[in-house]
Amino acid sequence: MAGLIASIFSLLVIWQLFRLNREENVRTSKALWIPTFWLFIAVSRNVSSWLQYSGGGGGDQYLEGSPLDRAVLSTVLALGVIILLGRVQRVRVFLQSNFPILLYFFYCGISFIWSDFPDVSFKRWFRAVGDVVMVLIVLTDPDWIAAVRRLFIRIGFVAAPLSILFIRYFPQLGRGFSRGGNPTWTGVATDKNALGMLSLLIGLASIFRFLQLRGKKKGTVSKGQFIALGSLIVMTVYLLWEANSATAFACFFLAGTPMVLTYLFPWARKPLFVNLMIVGALGVSASALFLNVGSGMVENLGRNSTLTGRTDIWRSVLPMVQNPLIGTGYESFWLGPRLVAVERLIDQTINQAHNGYIEVYLNLGWVGIALLAAVLISAYRRVISGLRESTPLASLWLAYFIVVAAYNFTEAGFKMMHPVWITFLLLAMSIPDGVRPEDSPPLRVNQVNLKRPNRQFKFEKDLVRRTSVELPQWRRELWDHCL
Repeated sequence: MAGLIASIFSLLVIWQLFRLNREENVRTSKALWIPTFWLFIAVSRNVSSWLQYSGGGGGDQYLEGSPLDRAVLSTVLALGVIILLGRVQRVRVFLQSNFPILLYFFYCGISFIWSDFPDVSFKRWFRAVGDVVMVLIVLTDPDWIAAVRRLFIRIGFVAAPLSILFIRYFPQLGRGFSRGGNPTWTGVATDKNALGMLSLLIGLASIFRFLQLRGKKKGTVSKGQFIALGSLIVMTVYLLWEANSATAFACFFLAGTPMVLTYLFPWARKPLFVNLMIVGALGVSASALFLNVGSGMVENLGRNSTLTGRTDIWRSVLPMVQNPLIGTGYESFWLGPRLVAVERLIDQTINQAHNGYIEVYLNLGWVGIALLAAVLISAYRRVISGLRESTPLASLWLAYFIVVAAYNFTEAGFKMMHPVWITFLLLAMSIPDGVRPEDSPPLRVNQVNLKRPNRQFKFEKDLVRRTSVELPQWRRELWDHCL
């Protein structure tokens, strides 16, 4: 009875959060619900897990996957492709301006040729392409800035209350046990690290949105929005703390501090200071994890010098790559006899290297590492450029970039349908260098050639520097004035 009452109350809370956060003057495409569903499945659990459906896959289910999951995700992917077919001009701009990402995915696609399990590798690559499709749906939305924030906030409004509900009233759904037998919180996710990662991404997005609303003029923002976002922040921080995921907890502060500084203070957005913050955040975490410099920080987070057995995993798997140049094929390392051999060596079940960079090396070799480095460098340059130009989402992208780089020190986040990977694709592709087609709506407020000697553009440059307003109505009026 208590569980039923709590479930009804949680549904009412979710409905109230959506109602309070309603933005009357902001319109995003209904197609945004497609990537919202995709990302929700990525941060929580598969459809078959939600429905407690096994599919009778037996021992081959890990290789073949669930037929229910395959059917649902294929349908969602097909709907996404249909949406993009109606946005061909805008999609072309993003594809043309993101050559490093296309090259990386092309190499991942052809790597099935030398995989021991080519059919599994190709199917997983096909699902990974779905991540790009979902990202393009968000970024080609007529008001893509609002679409990005709604994507994370909507998921948070559902995932956070449900996680608390599961943990408190349905422990068979929201709790688990660690390898040592200690009870852990999982919420709507599959394990404590996944819950921590969910809370990390949603928490940063909700704090950033709260800062945006705080900077707007009085009377333009309802109290309901502050209540909804404040409640979401409290829930995500609570889940982050209770999940006891050292990686997520450390990333939250490493990324959250630069995000707040760069949003509130213009001096913090200068390239030199931003570079120092990024190098400092990543340098501190890397030195504590790998160089034993400041290792006390790791112990204070409740972890030992072996990073909970991760160093043993790395030592065991690195010699197993037969071709270091090209790897074993996309998502192919943790399959068959290799997986059995690794589990025998480390005496535990495993399906990832617990390091994103090593994971890429195992599957794609040094070529994959080089291509991933090119994507990271491209994303880094765009983050710096966005901060220099004070684009609306620049500070949030900075935080997510730090999360992506640091999170992959101890977890494998460069994987298909992984929330960290999808978030990285969003920030890496969101500031196209190409020229916008004439028949498409503006992609962001200040994406114009400010170097033109024109009074109207000088007016826009000054106005954008003074305000971060991104309402569609304001943008249309500004473009009508300038063009």
